[in-house]
Parts: sequence; C-alpha cells; structure tokens
Amino acid sequence: MVSDNNSDEGLLKEEEENGKQQIVNAKGHVQQLQRLQEKDPEFYEFLKEHDKDLLEFDEDDDDDIDDNDTKDNETVQEETQKPSKNVITAAMVDSWRKEILESAKLSAVRSLLRAFRTACHYGDDREDESSLKFSTMSSSVFNKVMLVVLTEMDSILRELLKLPTAGGKKETIIKLMSTKLWKNYNHLVKSYLGNALHVLNQMTDTQMISFTLRRLRFSALFLAAFPSLLRKYVKVSLHFWGTGGGALPVASFLFLRDLCIRIGSDCVDECFKGIYKAYVMNCPFVNASKLQHIQFLGNCVVELYGVDLPTAYQHAFVFIRQLAMILREALNNKTKEAFRKVYEWKFMNCLELWTAAICAYSSVADFRPLAYPLTQIISGAARLVPTAKYFPLRLRCVRMLNRIAAATDTFIPVSLLLLDMLEMKELNKKPTGGVGKAVDLRTTLKVSKPTLKTRAFQEACVFSVVEELAEHLVQWSYSVAFFEMAFIPLVRLRCFYKSTKVERFLREIKQLIHQIEVNAEFTNAKRATVTFLPNDTAASSFLEDEKKSRSSPISQYLVSLHQRAQQRNDSMVESSVVVGARSSVFGSKISDNDEEDDSRAMEEGATVFNSSWLPGKDSRTEKPKEKKVKKKQKEQQDVVAHNEDIVEELILSSDEEESVSDTSSLDMEDKAKSAPPKQVSKKRKPSRETSKKGKFHTRKPKRKKT
Repeated sequence: MVSDNNSDEGLLKEEEENGKQQIVNAKGHVQQLQRLQEKDPEFYEFLKEHDKDLLEFDEDDDDDIDDNDTKDNETVQEETQKPSKNVITAAMVDSWRKEILESAKLSAVRSLLRAFRTACHYGDDREDESSLKFSTMSSSVFNKVMLVVLTEMDSILRELLKLPTAGGKKETIIKLMSTKLWKNYNHLVKSYLGNALHVLNQMTDTQMISFTLRRLRFSALFLAAFPSLLRKYVKVSLHFWGTGGGALPVASFLFLRDLCIRIGSDCVDECFKGIYKAYVMNCPFVNASKLQHIQFLGNCVVELYGVDLPTAYQHAFVFIRQLAMILREALNNKTKEAFRKVYEWKFMNCLELWTAAICAYSSVADFRPLAYPLTQIISGAARLVPTAKYFPLRLRCVRMLNRIAAATDTFIPVSLLLLDMLEMKELNKKPTGGVGKAVDLRTTLKVSKPTLKTRAFQEACVFSVVEELAEHLVQWSYSVAFFEMAFIPLVRLRCFYKSTKVERFLREIKQLIHQIEVNAEFTNAKRATVTFLPNDTAASSFLEDEKKSRSSPISQYLVSLHQRAQQRNDSMVESSVVVGARSSVFGSKISDNDEEDDSRAMEEGATVFNSSWLPGKDSRTEKPKEKKVKKKQKEQQDVVAHNEDIVEELILSSDEEESVSDTSSLDMEDKAKSAPPKQVSKKRKPSRETSKKGKFHTRKPKRKKT
C-alpha cells in the first residue's frame, strides 16, 4: 500500500512538471514564431498559407481551467460590490447636504461634486468607468443632485475660500490665487464650473438652462482664474442670448453683463465683439412679429456697451467705419449688388443700433464724437437711391437723424430730405391703384409699383412726412433763430399746398403751415424783448422755462400727431413677441447683495427640475430635428428678405415718364418677385404655352399662302 501511494504521488508530480514544461515550451514556441516573422517574413507567409495550425498555436489554452475559475470569482465579487458603490440614491444626497450644512464636512462636499459630475456626464461615452466612484442614477436623483448643487454650491465654495457671501471683483480672485486655501480647494471650483458648462451644452429645456445660468451668475467671479472656461462660457451665453426663447435671452444677457462687471478687461473685448456679431446674425429681416425682439436685442447691446465706455468707443468706431466703407463702395461702383448691401435690413438695423447707443451715451465725452460720422452715413444712405419705392427707408433714416439731433442738441438739415419727398410725382397725383392695403412703414424698406399708386401708401407717407418735419421743427421751436430756420420749409410747404391735386392732403399741410407761423410769431414776440446779441452766450437760455414745460404751439401740435400715429400703428399690429418680464428695462448697477434667498431658489428649481430628462442620448437625438426645422425657417426667411431687399430701379421718380413697354416689363418683374415661388412657377407655365401657341398661329398663314 505504501508503494502504491508513493507511485501515485510520483505520477502527480510528473504530471505537474510536464504541465509546467508544456507552458514553458508553449511560450518559447510563440517567441520563436515572433522572431521568425521579424527575420524572415516571406517564410512566415508561406507557413501561414500551408500550415495554419502551427501559427495558430495559443499559449493560453493550457490555462483555460485556471483562468475560468479566477474569472468566475471576479465576476461574483463585482456583482456583489457594484450596486453598493455606484448607485446614487436620494438618501445619500440628503445625508451629504446635512453634513455640509451642519459640520461643513469636506468629504461630503467632494462626494456631492462627484455625484454632480456623474449627473452632468450621464449618458456620455466613457472608456474607463471603473475610475468613477458613481456612474448610475435615476431621473429623480438627477433632479435632486442638480437642484442641491446649483442652489448651494456657490455659498459652500465661498465659505471654504473665506470670500464674501456675494459679489466681488477680479482683484479678489487674483489675491486669493496666491494663498494656500486656493491651492487646496481650486480643483473643487473648477470641477463645479466645468461640469456645469458640460450639462449646459446637453440641456434642451429653456427653463432648465435659464435657471442654471441664473445660479451660475453668482459664481461668475471664479471664472477669472480659468481663462479657457471663461471663453467657453462667453460663447455658450452668446449662443443662448441670440437663439433662445422665453426668459433665456434675459438670463444669458445678465450672465454676460455680470462677467463684464466682475472680471473686466479679460472678457470685455470678447463680449463686445460677440454680442454685436450675434445681433447682426439675428436681424437679417424684420416683420411685425420679430420687430419687438430685435428691439430687445438692440437694447441689450447698448446696455452691455455701457459697462465700459472707453472700450466700447473703440469697438463702435471700428463697426461704424465698416458701415461707412459699405456705403462708399455703393457710391463709387453704383451697381445693384453694391446698393443691395446698403438697402438691406442688416445695414439698417446696425444704423438703428448705433443711433440708440449714441442717444443713450450722448452726454459722455467718450461716445459723443461718433455722432458726426454716423449722421453722414445715415444721410448718404437716405440719398443713395432717391426713388419713391424707398420712401419707407428714407423715413426710417430721417427718424434716426431726428433722434441724434435731439440727443446731442445739434442741428441736422432733415427738412430737405422730407420736402424732396413731397415734391415727387407719386405724392402729388391722385391715386390710380385704388384704396390698397395699409402699409406698415416700420417693417418695410421698399414697396412695389402697384403699392405706390394706392391711396393707403400716399396717406402713410404724407402723414409720416408731416410728423417727422414737425418733430424736427419742435427741437428748435424755442430757439432765437426759429423764424430763419423755418423760412425755407415754410416756403416749400406753401408750394406743395398750391400744386398738389390730392384734396385729403390740403388739410394736413395747411394745419402744419399754420402751426409753424404761430410758433414763429411766438418766438418773434419773445425775441423783441431781449437785448443780447445772437452770438452771446445768453442766447442759449432763451425761452428756457417754456422749453422745460414744452408749451410752444408746435410742441402741443406734435403731441396730437404722436397720438394719431400710435393709433395707426396699433391697428396694424398682428402679433407681438415678449421676451421676459420688462425685457428692455435694465438697471444701472449690480448690487453686491443681489443673491436670491436659498429657499426661494429651491422652490423655483423644484418646478424646473421635475421631469424625467437626463443628459445623453435623448438630447442628442432631438437636436437634428430642431436644426432641420430651423434650416427650413431660415431658408424661407432668406427668400423673403432677398425679394424685399433687391434694388431694381435707379431712375429718379421726378424724371420724365417711362415708356409704356418699360413700365409694363418692370411691373411684371415686380409682381413675379413679390409673389411666392410656387405662384411664380404657376404663372410661368401658361406663358410658355401661350408663346408656343403664338408661334403655331403665326406659321398657319404662311402655310396657307404657300
């Protein structure tokens, strides 16, 4: 028996030694094959074709049993450990929040930021998920994590870094960056801001984005320490400001304004350039529904430029110079393409923007010098194509000039532009095109030839001319030289009154003439009692009390004209776009105690983060659909804008009558361009058929004669 046991043990040892030897031999065989492939690749290819079994030898075949056993053990351990480590629950979030609020525990802050990172990157493609402590959560837990972090992380970080509870400037962060506190906790700040930026790019709901930006606005100061993150935040905010709906543009603008105030020169240039470009991209055309939104965007640009007026002057000078170069090219080349660049909505909206900026900051010495070049550009644009088709555009330019004159208290010869319009034949003759539809001069740059002959267009133009001329004269109705300033307009108005054949305009012109004469008598009576010379400084105080009370006769007449214009505009309004509450009203300063109450923010955030939305695949699949819809809308808008902005006729309206053939052909072109594409195609087909029939009928007599 002893011998049998010894023999069995010997056999086992021999098998073990043989197995080890086989493993060694297998490894050596693999190494030999690798050397053979390097030294003689041609022979290796020969073996690969004729003896695949030799090359497909696997060194791991002998270890299948051992490997399977170890793998089974590892999978069992992972299945038992994974749920307890990776799943985030609402109880965990509540416990972290409680530890932070009660004992300011740093480990709880880190755990909460890890959960926030997991929530922001949920659904992303990650190569190594084993390095993450948390990787799974439900939609309710996602909402809770986002709500807790966005409402309380700013105050937590400020407490760790020993900063004030709100506000601060760039200098405070620069001083803090050299301390030990910043070296210990700056990674927490960067994690919070970086992950928040990532989830902003993933969100699709405007309420979520606006709430996130409002909460991040209180932490905008920390971006001074991270220039790369600062540039990305500026880019994202500008995108939301230009394309967002609801309250999102307001939240984005306030975030940008806070960045410029808190951080200063590091982001002012980028914000000024970016917001102007975004404004230009969002105003390619104007209609009744988009008019208010474009005005809101313009108010935002003007307000942001007021943060740093010396820097704003440099940017405004460059952009106004670009407009001047476009106008100079049109004056030199005199081609349709060059005229189209001036007579389009982008150019006009840019003029409106800089007019609003100069009117807002006319009292500041940094901005006032820009009034003269802008006035020259507007006057040149108004006279570029002096035809009746562009009466709406000329009236828009006159309105801008009146605003600049009133804001800067300077004389601009606006009356010549208006009186030239009255002397054109389109406003002197009786309308031959019927009553026509009401024309909204605020949303049009040009009108078609059939519209020129309608009664509605003539009335809108004459009423607007009277209103703007009265606006111009009211500015100087308290001047010593009002009689001399009003002499030429008064003479030309009397000539129009005698020559016009439209009886409806006689009453309007007669009333305006009467008000000018009464106001001239009013100023002459006061002027007869003064003793100073015209070049004396005391002339500036002439009728100062009456100017404050606006008691001149023509000023009271202008009030009634404004009321009539407002009623006319209200009757033509089809729809309006309201962007946020009091979207066009901004405060002059940002107070340091501007932070909202945490309880109020929690209530507001609970209503926002209450959906089953999670970042990741859902948001990615929804974006292409939105892009397709936006592309279709942009294409339709571009077609409409292109049809509206084409400059066709460069002949003065006051010239001689055109030939019948020329006018008929141009009328057909106008009808074809003003009609939608489908209607144009339908009209063209019958014309081709008729032309073919015409050729057929002309050949019949020839055949009969032959």
